[in-house]
Amino acid sequence: MAHVFPIPNAVRPPATDLLSVIGNTPLLRLERVARDFPGIKIYAKAEYFNPGGSVKDRPALNMILDGERSGKLNPSRTILDATSGNTGIAYAMIGAARGYKVKLCIPANASIERKRILKAYGAEMVFSDPGEGSDGAIRLCRKIYEADPDAYFYPDQYNNPANWKAHFETTGPEIIEQTGGRLTHFVAAMGTSGTFVGVTRRLRRDAPHVQCYSAQPSSSFHGLEGLKHMPTAIVPGIYDPELADRNLWVDTEESYRMVRRLAREEGLLVGISSGCNVLSALEIARELRDDGRTGMVVTVLCDSADKYLSEHFWDEA
Repeated sequence: MAHVFPIPNAVRPPATDLLSVIGNTPLLRLERVARDFPGIKIYAKAEYFNPGGSVKDRPALNMILDGERSGKLNPSRTILDATSGNTGIAYAMIGAARGYKVKLCIPANASIERKRILKAYGAEMVFSDPGEGSDGAIRLCRKIYEADPDAYFYPDQYNNPANWKAHFETTGPEIIEQTGGRLTHFVAAMGTSGTFVGVTRRLRRDAPHVQCYSAQPSSSFHGLEGLKHMPTAIVPGIYDPELADRNLWVDTEESYRMVRRLAREEGLLVGISSGCNVLSALEIARELRDDGRTGMVVTVLCDSADKYLSEHFWDEA
């Protein structure tokens, strides 16, 4: 069973509108999936509590606000970006709330749930070759933008510093506050790499004792939607390969199994990247246990499973 470690009231801002409730998500302690690691605490930031349902609400909001401040985004321009789904949903939600049109390039094999959510928010979708994954969506998006740059605000989540800065300013401080600075390890899988880069840079500054591990799919052909195998992918401009103390390579099928375990053992119905993150946290815990050490490992539950329930891995025992 997961126990909630909420944000202290002292740092919880009053809610005044939809966008004001982005962030300040609870930290959950994982109990049953971590039962083989006595003396090691494993916590996960429950980002599906954001109103758009994922960790991507944070950078999407920051990039849109940055666009408004710079004058690059105004009511005459359509928000355009490439997405595997969650950032697109965040753009669509925020765009609806602030009165912007949103156009998204998305792989054609994105889950039916994601497509329906985007349609519900009124976003326009342009589908890229499913075999090219998120990289295909990036290439298509660049082509559309270059054909008519004055029509669009292109935040370019893979190369926009406002992406990682959202996590530097919010997610990182929340984790430090919620753990009382007692965490010893942080791990996050990478798509744009914004969560890992932003949180890690904050920890480097304010909690330099913390070991920060990145995680990636172990193969260029994988089923970890939204994540990148950096050696073979279009590498995001915001990614810093020197930042991680170490990288963990994660198997797709093992991540699927962890997603099912989290649902059945912790009561947490989460998405595929969350399974990857928890699997990575358990790998760190295993190493600590085998070395006779204790610790506190923190990771991220990026989104809930409601966008993946049509996936066939749920049918397995």
